[in-house]
Amino acid sequence: MSTGVDRGGSGPHPAPPHPGFPPPRTRPIPPPPPHPPRYPAQPLPAHAHGQPLPAYAQPPTAYAQPHAPTQHAAPRPRRTATAALCMVLGLGLLGGAVAGALINHGAEADEPTPAEASASAYSATRGLWHSTPVDTLFPRTVKGRAAGPGGADRTWTRIGVAPESDCADAFDPLLAKVLDPVGCLRLLRATYTDATSTDVTTVGILITKADAATMRALHNRWNNEHLGSRTDLLPRPVAFAGTVASGFGDKQRAAWTVDVSADLPAVVYAVSGFADGREIAVPQAAASATADGATSAPAQAGLGNTAEALSDAVDARVRAAARALTPSAGSEPSR
Repeated sequence: MSTGVDRGGSGPHPAPPHPGFPPPRTRPIPPPPPHPPRYPAQPLPAHAHGQPLPAYAQPPTAYAQPHAPTQHAAPRPRRTATAALCMVLGLGLLGGAVAGALINHGAEADEPTPAEASASAYSATRGLWHSTPVDTLFPRTVKGRAAGPGGADRTWTRIGVAPESDCADAFDPLLAKVLDPVGCLRLLRATYTDATSTDVTTVGILITKADAATMRALHNRWNNEHLGSRTDLLPRPVAFAGTVASGFGDKQRAAWTVDVSADLPAVVYAVSGFADGREIAVPQAAASATADGATSAPAQAGLGNTAEALSDAVDARVRAAARALTPSAGSEPSR
């Protein structure tokens, strides 16, 4: 074993370095570089081969920096042209529709104004007396559901129809004077009796010559002054020989009602009495005879109910006939 001493020399010599080890370093070893951040603030450089980094190496979009819109954000010329084309087509269709309406005169163009509808209704009503069958205005049988005292059903049968005429001697003198402002074009009348032939009733339709303003003025006066309750303003009945109404005259009048229309040139009325011809000293307006607690003979016999029911039934037929004869008629005229 070697001792590191040259026995043949004069003094000790250092042993040579072992050939398997490198020589000692003369410079200090630099520290390792810091670990890169997990999500860099700026995009990573391109790959060494000039290709972009894979998707997993890119920073998440949540950390992307906002940027101002570029000039390429403006609408494309193609979209602008499309919008302009749609506008031109829309204007063309609209213009065509308007022109078509003006040329073809559609349903809306033919719709009458309220004034025109009122004039048409007035004209139609004035023609009822010669253009509407008598059975339409005065049906042979009238059924009144719950029209009697206590809500009892009633039925009336037509006895006779008077010829159409003027209004001479058809009303008490004072009533004729009240009706004079609206004039008398024609008067239509018919007389009915109930199912037991106990009462008789004359129903009348006065077709006036007045315009809408005059009719409304009379309507308002009739209601505001309560003329319908005055016993000196009664219509007169029509008797028919050989029937239960043969003795129906002025002294037999027991209950009555008069309805002055506000929107049609018509006055509809009814006057009732007993079929046995008994005289009534003081007739009673139908509104009073049908009031709760009324104890008069007409009230007890239901003559007020009869007058109201027959007047309403004929008034409804007048209005229906007027609507049927009125072109493009609107809403039903008010009473």
